[in-house]
Order: sequence, then structure tokens, then C-alpha cells
Amino acid sequence: MENKFKRENITTPSKVQKKESKIVSSMASVVSGSFLSKETTTRNFPFVFFLAFIAVCYITNGYYADDQVRKVINLTNEIKELRTQYIVVKDSLVIKSKQTEVAKVLALKQTGIVESVVPPKKILINSISTNAQNIQ
Repeated sequence: MENKFKRENITTPSKVQKKESKIVSSMASVVSGSFLSKETTTRNFPFVFFLAFIAVCYITNGYYADDQVRKVINLTNEIKELRTQYIVVKDSLVIKSKQTEVAKVLALKQTGIVESVVPPKKILINSISTNAQNIQ
């Protein structure tokens, strides 16, 4: 009975050497540039250029998407700031447009306009048709 483990170990170094020699020769042809002159390489140039174009488009699309996300975030922050500013200005307007505040400002400016102390009266018109005939 032979040891199977030893037999497998004995045969694998030759396979590894063949794989290493293929890898080394492939790398050497890439480094030297001789792979460019082979027929299979020249025949596949359009496909390689197409893949390179697709890769550039993919990278460009990624940068564009990142830029759009940044713009959306900036606009969202700006909207929040403007909304806060709107609320503050609206609150200020409500406070400044109160009758007592308007009276205080007019008194300080000495315009001569004073707050009315007589309540307003409602004017009722009983018949509109008689007034319309009198006007014509």
C-alpha cells in the first residue's frame, strides 16, 4: 500500500511550476508590450475600448450622483434655514402689527394720529333699490 498523500504531493509541484511559468510568461508579455502585437489582442481592441468607455461612464455617473446628493443636502439645509427665518419674521410682524404696538410707534413719531377711543358703528341699509333709482 502506497501513501496517497505522498503521491499527491509529488505530482503537484510540476503543476504548480507550469502555472507559475504561465503567469510569469503572461506578465512578461504584458510588461514588454509584446501581447499587443498578437492577432487575438488586435481583434479584440474594439471590445476592450467599449469596456473602457463603459468603465469611464460608470465612474462619471458615480461622481455625478455624489454631486447631486451633496446639492440635495445643501438645498435641504438652506430650506430649513429659510423656514426658520420665515417663522421669525412672521412672528415679528404679528407682534409689530398689534393695535397697541402701532399706537406706540405713531406716538413716538409724533404724526398726530391717535388711537380711536370710540368704537366703530355698523351702518345698515334697509332698501338698496330706492338708492339705485335716486342715483340714476
